[in-house]
Amino acid sequence: MRKTKFANGEFYHIYNRGTDKRAVFLDDTDFKRFLRCMSEFNTIEPIGSLYEHALNIHYGRRTSIHKNKLVNIICYCLNLNHYHFLFEQRVDGGISEFMKRLGGGYTKYFNSKYNRTGVLFQGKFKSRHIDSNKYLLHIGAYINLNNKAHKVDKDIFRSSMDEFLGKQKTALCVPDIILKQFKNKKEFKEFADSSLVDIIKRKGQQKEIASLLLE
Repeated sequence: MRKTKFANGEFYHIYNRGTDKRAVFLDDTDFKRFLRCMSEFNTIEPIGSLYEHALNIHYGRRTSIHKNKLVNIICYCLNLNHYHFLFEQRVDGGISEFMKRLGGGYTKYFNSKYNRTGVLFQGKFKSRHIDSNKYLLHIGAYINLNNKAHKVDKDIFRSSMDEFLGKQKTALCVPDIILKQFKNKKEFKEFADSSLVDIIKRKGQQKEIASLLLE
């Protein structure tokens, strides 16, 4: 039984890593596939596989625009061997259903591509309820700048930071819940940088902070 009870309109930090700490993104194509899964599977209406969905779009049986989403993706980061998300649940069971589709769909792709079998991620995904606005802002900063927490090159990392700063325009994230609390994007960036420094500083002092780094 999962400890966290997901409620509509509430925010949650969702994270997990590869089984045995293995890498789950081996090249740029893998990152792109996972991001596509995040986009296409986030709909109340089941779409089947991405292949089936693409065929339905091609033959005009379905549109690729999803109006009824399971979750609002506030921000995300993808590291070589783990991921972090900040979600707002929109419908009953939305987070669980989305993560089931995402994990299953990407694992099937990964195992087929790399000729492997078995689970790809380490058990059930982890979750924490965001119970205050302060927590929301700090975890959003941490997720967007997670590569700096791990001191990894941006080429082997993907996050929603460019969306937050207006450098990349996609329909994947809904960042306004955070951005609207700052005068402009520059102020948010300054807050994020200072917040991350504080989180890393406290890493050795709090087990919760250490666990977020998934080391």
